[in-house]
Amino acid sequence: MSGGPAAGRTPGADGLGVLDAFGFEAAAIVLGPEGVRASAGDLEKVRPLRSVSKTLTGFACAIALERGAVALTDPVGPEGSTLRHVLCHASGLFYESDRVLQEPGKRRHYSNRGIDVAALHVARAVGRDFEDWVSGEIAEPLGMERLSWDGPPSVGAFAPLADLALLALELLRPTLLGPEVFAQMTTPQLPGLVGIMPGFGKQDPNPFGLGFEVRGAKSPHWTGTTSSPETFGHFGMLGTALWVDPVADLAAVIGTDHEFCDTHRELLPRLSDDILARWAPPAR
Repeated sequence: MSGGPAAGRTPGADGLGVLDAFGFEAAAIVLGPEGVRASAGDLEKVRPLRSVSKTLTGFACAIALERGAVALTDPVGPEGSTLRHVLCHASGLFYESDRVLQEPGKRRHYSNRGIDVAALHVARAVGRDFEDWVSGEIAEPLGMERLSWDGPPSVGAFAPLADLALLALELLRPTLLGPEVFAQMTTPQLPGLVGIMPGFGKQDPNPFGLGFEVRGAKSPHWTGTTSSPETFGHFGMLGTALWVDPVADLAAVIGTDHEFCDTHRELLPRLSDDILARWAPPAR
């Protein structure tokens, strides 16, 4: 990956000026298929990814799916729930426990526990510790040398933005997954379900892929007003985010040193819009 300095701005990073308005430490990398387009801030600081961890976990589960180790129809979670249900937050599981709110497939109930149950199922199927599976199948091939874990698969990853950008590049031009499984991972599963988007309230519909959030027509949202409905990624409650807009052929990773708050709700969409205005193709 071509890159910039550990701190400061790369040439032509004027589209990242919104970072200065956060009022606390903030950094970002903008990526096209060829590599880094621009960057600003500290790219080497190791950050808690929190729910951005779900992108790694969903990707690792998708690799097991493509290898034939698991199937989306495997029973996982509450009675009637499958691997697909738990990965797209439709199993009915509570946020962080095995409590069941309602039967699977009826509503999008965002659930860290569901993602963790999915990872446990995959680990058993491949016969490896899940962190080891992520390391061997994603981090090592992509060169994410500083990825580490100190918590469950749903929220426990840590990495600098420079490493997270390597994942974003892979998501722009996949090499570790074939097109069919990649599409399942990054497009709506069980579309049409209503649900609560953490930090943004009720969304109707509330699309999710397999471990990845899909933007759809959600409003309000943490991506931009000009982001395509096909945009996918995740944000974390400790101020880190990753999005890929396949229509614009752009990706971005963002990190701050502050818990998710009203400032993020206001400025993350503005940052996305500025990035798209500056670097998306003119025909967009």
